Amino acid sequence: MGATMTGVMLVTASCARTNSQTPAATAEPPVQAASPARILPHPALSVNKSGVSISDVAERVLPSVVNIALTKVSRARAPRSPMFDDPMFRHFFGPPGEQPRERREQGLGSGVIVSRDGIVLTNNHVVEGADEIKVTTSDRREFEATVVGSDPKSDLAVIKLKGDVSSLSPVEIGDSSQLRLGDVVLAIGNPFGVGQTVTMGIVSAKGRADVGIVDYEDFIQTDAAINPGNSGGALIDMEGKLVGVNTAILSRTGGYMGIGFAIPSNMARPIMESLQKNGRVVRGWLGVGIQDIDQELARALRLPSRNGVLISDVSPDSPAAKAGVQRGDVVVKVEGQPVDSSGQLRNAIATAGAQKKVRLEILRDGKSLTLDVGLGEMPQDVASAGAPPGGNRPAPSLDGLTLETLNDLNRRRFQVPSEVGSGVVVLDVARNSAAARAGLRPGDVLLEVNKQRIDGVEKFKDVYGKSKGATLLVVSRQGRAIFMVVRR
Repeated sequence: MGATMTGVMLVTASCARTNSQTPAATAEPPVQAASPARILPHPALSVNKSGVSISDVAERVLPSVVNIALTKVSRARAPRSPMFDDPMFRHFFGPPGEQPRERREQGLGSGVIVSRDGIVLTNNHVVEGADEIKVTTSDRREFEATVVGSDPKSDLAVIKLKGDVSSLSPVEIGDSSQLRLGDVVLAIGNPFGVGQTVTMGIVSAKGRADVGIVDYEDFIQTDAAINPGNSGGALIDMEGKLVGVNTAILSRTGGYMGIGFAIPSNMARPIMESLQKNGRVVRGWLGVGIQDIDQELARALRLPSRNGVLISDVSPDSPAAKAGVQRGDVVVKVEGQPVDSSGQLRNAIATAGAQKKVRLEILRDGKSLTLDVGLGEMPQDVASAGAPPGGNRPAPSLDGLTLETLNDLNRRRFQVPSEVGSGVVVLDVARNSAAARAGLRPGDVLLEVNKQRIDGVEKFKDVYGKSKGATLLVVSRQGRAIFMVVRR
């Protein structure tokens, strides 16, 4: 069960012997024999601080991890025979039938029992589109299951077992924020459909938020072996608690290569609860455009460091606008917790939930301030402008840019949203120019140059012409404002 996305494959995831010799008869004293090696009762890493071994943890948790088998029915039309084009054939046998042919597809994955009433947590991609779901426990009992809710944006799903579930063994959900780099973890699942398997590794990294698998990411990275079929399985700490849901691997072959990703339990728990309560995930919404801060931006904005997340745009009448958040603000903390990437900020706001108040610590023009924001609910669908069409364009005019003041004609041509009131449209970007190296492209609308509002080409030329070195731009791209730096 795998799908390749930007190089990431979804997991569809001696004891030394001493040789002694009789010393030769010499005047030198004989060499002392090495003392025999002492065999430890357990490997050094296999016992937690309470003296419980990996074997004990695995035995306790195995009954909580299940195998998931699903069936999907796809419908495709049968290949048409050329004989149906013969008029004589059609005269005697009639027109060809139009009934589609059904094809049954099967898949395998894993899941984790999280409650005594038969609730199982797994990946969305494990059960997505399933017509039938069969769950097998470690003691070989089989259950039919139905989907309670799924969330493709985080790749999580909740299913419920049917029948007598009174003797199930749910796992205890742990606090993933307490994990430290180097902590020993176990990955339990059904790799390649061979049956329940336990692998061991360590926490290699935390907070992987820019992997590019799903919209909301905060992955735990581990080197515990994860393979196709492990998807939806459990990542367990040495206390026997669920700290993650195994989801994906970084692979060029489709198999394990030492890097696996799991959704942390602190992210999975509120999503699971929202799916059970609402059938969907209700996320918090701030109403801003955000971007990471690179060295060029930090220098152009005169920031003391690259820490924090830059606010590139604020939607009118949004929670952020009502609280006083402004374009160019840098969010450094949410509820007292530092945020260093746009992924972290996005997750923090989404996880907080709608109708909740959060405290933002902001850096504005070199000064720190605190704003309390009452979050709204994340809209289900966000409209976006399409890619600009091609066509003949005039010759470049300024540093590789061919520009035109925003008007009704180019607004329709490049599908510029009505919220963008004025600016300068990029018609063309010369190859290898400073503008091209900065990432500007046709259809971008230039709104500001060095924090000065731009309402036409002449204004742009005047302000841009006076700029030297790094020039800070605010650009609207497909309805979203971003900061860019052109180094001239």
